Amino acid sequence: MRQVILDTETTGLEWQKGNRVVEIGCVEMLERRPTGRTFHRYLKPDREFEPGAQEVTGLTLEFLADKPRFAEVAGEFLGFIDGAELIIHNAAFDLGFLNAELARLDGLGRIQDRCTVEDTLLMARQRYPGQRNSLDALCKRLGVDNSQRQLHGALLDAQILMDVYLALTSGQGEIGFDSEAPPQAAAEVAFVAAGEAAPRPRVRVSAEEAEAHVARLAGLAKKAGQAVWLVLEAEHEAGLA
Repeated sequence: MRQVILDTETTGLEWQKGNRVVEIGCVEMLERRPTGRTFHRYLKPDREFEPGAQEVTGLTLEFLADKPRFAEVAGEFLGFIDGAELIIHNAAFDLGFLNAELARLDGLGRIQDRCTVEDTLLMARQRYPGQRNSLDALCKRLGVDNSQRQLHGALLDAQILMDVYLALTSGQGEIGFDSEAPPQAAAEVAFVAAGEAAPRPRVRVSAEEAEAHVARLAGLAKKAGQAVWLVLEAEHEAGLA
């Protein structure tokens, strides 16, 4: 699965009032693993910042004066995100601004026509109802390092959101079926006969490996808040009682 973590910075809080996008940051993942590909552009907004917006981003009209307008990078941006699942924190905000930018151009449609969208704010509200679920709050809760986030920046926030998303979805990295395990890490495998059927592998693990496995499952259960294997185990034990 190809996923793109996306964040924007803007001149104000409402696109309906004519505010514009001033920065886009995207980070690509493939099979839940960062590929190293990013998309990052500062944009000239052709309007003033609303009060307070510059303090949040640290951007100024002077800095943005020689940057391209959205229309000049729209094709490259859409090419980067096309067909991906977008991971966005408070997706309604970013999509509202990006779709408003696209609406100023003819025939480019909406972001949702090109991509599926996963909103990490909605995910967090379901996981942690009644709690603060800002990006900073989630970093603190999930143990994600955001010490470099002194100001809001689209690319940095997208990189931080990638770690938050992976933690929200149990912290699982790439599955790793395509990679070869080093010989010293391979478990001992013995084949036992099963009647006339083909031999079946039997994996033997050490006590240390078993202990590490139990600790890993406990960590996943703690992050997820619920573990299906624990539910099934309880049901199984209840059936034996």
